[in-house]
Amino acid sequence: MMMRRQFMYPALVVLMAMGLATGGCKSPANSGSSQSSGNDIIVGEYGSLTGPQATFGKSTDNAIQLATDELNANGGIDGRKVKVVTQDDMSQASNAALAVQNLIDQQHAIAILGEVASSCSQAGGRVCQSKGIPMISPSSTNPAVTAIGDDIFRVCFIDPFQAAVVARFAHDSLGATRVAVFTNTDQDYSTGFSKNFIEAFTKMGGTIVIQKSYGGQDTDFRGSLTAIAQSKPQAILIPGYYQDVASIAKQARALGITCPLLGGDGWDSPDLVKIGGTALNGCYFSDHLAIDDPSPAVAKFVASYKAKYGQTPDSLAALGYDSANLLFAAMKSAKSLSSSDIRDAVAATKNFPGITGNITINAQRNADKPAVIIKIVNGQFTKYMAISNPDVPLQQKGS
Repeated sequence: MMMRRQFMYPALVVLMAMGLATGGCKSPANSGSSQSSGNDIIVGEYGSLTGPQATFGKSTDNAIQLATDELNANGGIDGRKVKVVTQDDMSQASNAALAVQNLIDQQHAIAILGEVASSCSQAGGRVCQSKGIPMISPSSTNPAVTAIGDDIFRVCFIDPFQAAVVARFAHDSLGATRVAVFTNTDQDYSTGFSKNFIEAFTKMGGTIVIQKSYGGQDTDFRGSLTAIAQSKPQAILIPGYYQDVASIAKQARALGITCPLLGGDGWDSPDLVKIGGTALNGCYFSDHLAIDDPSPAVAKFVASYKAKYGQTPDSLAALGYDSANLLFAAMKSAKSLSSSDIRDAVAATKNFPGITGNITINAQRNADKPAVIIKIVNGQFTKYMAISNPDVPLQQKGS
């Protein structure tokens, strides 16, 4: 393996990150930096390698390392290897900010990859913006992430789009007109998704029969689920992360709730069905990619990932792979390896051939691409349909 991972934990980072900058003017000392360790080019990565979203962070990190190994095996960038220095933020926004500051100030990273969770990406993104260091989030979908400033990018679609996709699917394909919404109010991802779904679904003529909420530390959802059951919904939107969703699904089924549960890409983890089991059969969520997609590019990525890690990648891994490769392509085409030139090259990306689709970075530094609806069948994620424009009614209603 050409690259040696470096995991630096927040307890150590705190000692090196006093006086954290969170916004405002860019630091001129970093905005044009092209520093490296020896002859290696340093790229920073921060992610949830432990904590509630650990499967997201691990699969993303695996794919970034895979992309880096492939790059270096093919000559790196102008004959220089890229070295990815990785830090664990433990799924906590405060740790994410400290980790990013350390990657820039102590490790001299000229670009940053991360995070998955939108709350962490906002914390880390504010540090990158203040220091003029380009950051690419693989899969943070909250619109506020790239709104931080012109150094912050993403390779995934955003929540208003995927929430509208789920609303269109529920209304047209499931034929649902009455939907309940169950939101984790401690997550920017969940609250934003709920808000956007409600706006889209009601615009289509649907009715939100009840809205309930829970907190990040909650484990007993039966009170809220009982109230939801009494409202007689045809589907329930649960736009949370996989651990919460799995527990909610089991408790919902135990209470006799049989309608489909709906969600977004926060569901995409093998631990979803490991925890939730049969309670999730017949449920649906929006995602960036169906791993069973027969395209040669997807098949090659899946085979390479399996060969390296002994497991099937998820869509979070595919987005991690795309984020790294898009950054590497921008570094190759940039006028120099200064952070400002890399940022300009990322912003100019058009039709980059990613695993999750062709990626064009738009004026808001987001990627426009279709979403897929995944159905859970006997514990397996299967592609149900793709939706490119949720403003257009679907042709047929399905099961």
